[in-house]
Amino acid sequence: MNRKRGELYRNAEQGKIAGVCAGIADYFGWETWLVRILVVSGVLFGMPFLILGYIAGWFILDKTPEKITNSNHESSESQYAKRDQQGKQKVDVSNESIKVKARIWQAGEPPKQALYDIRRKFRSLEGKVQAMEQYVTSAEFTVSREINKL
Repeated sequence: MNRKRGELYRNAEQGKIAGVCAGIADYFGWETWLVRILVVSGVLFGMPFLILGYIAGWFILDKTPEKITNSNHESSESQYAKRDQQGKQKVDVSNESIKVKARIWQAGEPPKQALYDIRRKFRSLEGKVQAMEQYVTSAEFTVSREINKL
C-alpha cells in the first residue's frame, strides 16, 4: 500500500480490550482480526513479551482523536449492517469513499461488496440527474427563466 501513515493511536471503539491491536491494524492498513491472531499466536507459541508490549501500548498510546475516528473504516460487521439499513432508506452517499482490498490482510472491502457500493452510488446519482432533467424540461423552469430575464 502506498498510503502515508499518520500517528499510531489505539482505537478503543473497534478494540476488544483496549484497542491496541485495532490501532496497529489502522496504522499499517491491515485487517484487525489479522493483528489479533498474530498477537494471540505469538503469546501461545512462546513470546510472552507480547503481553507486556500490549500492556505498555495500552498505557503509552493515546486514544484515537474524534476527527480521525470519523474518517477511519468501520468494522466489517457494522459496515454491512449499515448498508442493509441504507438499502431501506434514501441516503446521500456522495462523500463516501470505497476502498477495495487487494490482499486479504489489507483493510478495505472485498471486490464484490465494492461493486455493490458503486452500483448503489450510481443509482443514487442517476435519480438526482433524472430529477434535475425533469425540472429543466418543466414549464416551471421556463417561466422562472423568463422572469429572471426581465
